[in-house]
Formats: sequence, C-alpha cells, structure tokens
Amino acid sequence: MREENQLSRRVFLAVAAGTVVSIGLPGLFATVGEARQEELAKALRPDGRPRVPPGQTAIEQIEDMGGRPGSPRPEDFRLRVHGEVENPLALDFEALMAFKQQNFTCDVHCVTGWTLLDSTWRGVPMAALLDRAKPTKHAKFVVIEAAHGYTTSIPLDEARKPDVFLAHTLFGSPLPGPNGGPVRAVVPDRYFYKSAKWVKGLKIVSKDELGFWETRGYSNSADPWKEERYSR
Repeated sequence: MREENQLSRRVFLAVAAGTVVSIGLPGLFATVGEARQEELAKALRPDGRPRVPPGQTAIEQIEDMGGRPGSPRPEDFRLRVHGEVENPLALDFEALMAFKQQNFTCDVHCVTGWTLLDSTWRGVPMAALLDRAKPTKHAKFVVIEAAHGYTTSIPLDEARKPDVFLAHTLFGSPLPGPNGGPVRAVVPDRYFYKSAKWVKGLKIVSKDELGFWETRGYSNSADPWKEERYSR
C-alpha cells in the first residue's frame, strides 16, 4: 500500500500562467536491473548515508521532466547575480565560460522517486559566482531564478558547497534544452526541483523566499534521505 500511495503522488501538476507544468511522469523511466537495484540498496556514500535514498529507484538516464522551457540558445543566455551583494554581476554565456570550468560527477534525486547515479556534468561552481559578487553580511539565502518566473531557494552555505554548480554540459554534450539548457543549476543533495532549469538569476537575500513548488506544498528543505517531499 505504501508504494501504491507513493506512486499516486508522483504525478504533480500545477497551473502557472495558464500552462500546465509537470515535474513527475512515472512509468516512463528505464530503471536499472533488479540485481543492480539490490546491490545499490546496500551501497553507502562516504558520509554513511545510503547511496539511493529511501523511496527512490535508480534509473538509466536523466529524463525531460517538463516545465515551461526557456530559450535553449546560448546566445540568449543572461545571468544576473544580484540582491545582497557588493558587486552585482550581469553575465552572458561567454562571460560565464570565462570562469574556471570544472567537471562534476554526482547522483541526483527527483521528488517523483527516481535517482540517477554517476551523472557527469561540466560547469561553474556556484561558489565562484558568489565569490565574485561578494555577498553582504546580511546574505543568508540564494534564490535561483529561472524562465517564466520559476524560483527555488537554498541556504547560502549550501550554495557554497563545492558540488553545487551551474551546468552547461551533461555527459560530455551541451546540456539539452529539455533538461534546462543552455544552463541549469545542480544541487545534488536536495530533491531535483531545487536544481532549477533555464537559470536566469541568483538573487541573494537576507530572508528566505519560498519558490514555485514550495508554495504549492513541497518541502523547502527537500532532503532526500529524510524523505522531505512535502511541507509539514
């Protein structure tokens, strides 16, 4: 019954500006084999937590999770880093690429119940952008701004973690438009709705601001290992 209840809650629809937005499409994902699932169920991360969080199933590849898309063209990309900062930034794609680029390998976990292991990306650590913008002493949170008014937020100390980044490459190829290209955020240790697609801004604030899904009943902390899917 628990699995049936969980599956019934994996299709999450909201109406935004007259457009249906979907973050979960159960049944469309190619899961890894049963033997591999059993092996992964016993695997631990270096920090001692399960490699696959509770309630998650490992899948073979990342999928298009829907949403109102932004422009996939790098020449249309613009990023603002603003708010509680001493040095606001306005970057185009070329300026973003002028930052030191890094390769990242991480697991990502969607609130709909899938986990993709060992995904490989290339991009810019969010900390590098914050260091350039110089948050003020009042800065506490980063609001990630994306196409069509989508937002989500994470604490500033989370944004500074070395594995939190803005990605433009996935598995060695330019990030596809349906997956958030040309640039998306990746916040590996939170449910994937915190990893906003089609990023347009990083707004640094002193008080947290609930984002699109968080105002619709989803957890703001979004910890996969605590199964923080919904606000309480």
